[in-house]
Amino acid sequence: MEEAAKQVKEYLSSYGLGERVMEFDTSSATVELAAKAVGVVPAQIAKTISFVAQDGYGCILIVTSGDCKIENHKFKETFGMKAKMLLAPQVELLTGHPIGGVCPFLYPPCAKVYLDQSLRRFETIYPAAGTSNSAVKLTCEELETVSKCCGWVDVCKNREEQRT
Repeated sequence: MEEAAKQVKEYLSSYGLGERVMEFDTSSATVELAAKAVGVVPAQIAKTISFVAQDGYGCILIVTSGDCKIENHKFKETFGMKAKMLLAPQVELLTGHPIGGVCPFLYPPCAKVYLDQSLRRFETIYPAAGTSNSAVKLTCEELETVSKCCGWVDVCKNREEQRT
């Protein structure tokens, strides 16, 4: 097991959830690859998207359903600023995880996690576990607890809006 996944597993073990960490022989760095590796629909993958924080030094991590996209107007209404994703070189530094493995656990103090309402459609969801070939099976309530999130938000386009 890769070191980052081991650390996530140890962290989740303190909540009795460590045995749920899965590591794959193939990449799970995208929603589609993760869904295939786990054996679920892409919407059940809990993707973590990283944005520049208002202070310009930290970041905002939004965990959303794999089939959803951020709606700029809702993001600005919620956070009081335009949504600006982190640049690739900033991701690991500000989130504590590499691109494709960003997860809502074991992140630095400069990161703030929010969970999007789109996740609540599912009994179980699968965020990454710190690497580009891992995931962990959680309920929304478990994710809320282990992520130590700042709260639930509604910043995604409605699925009907995404089809147009």
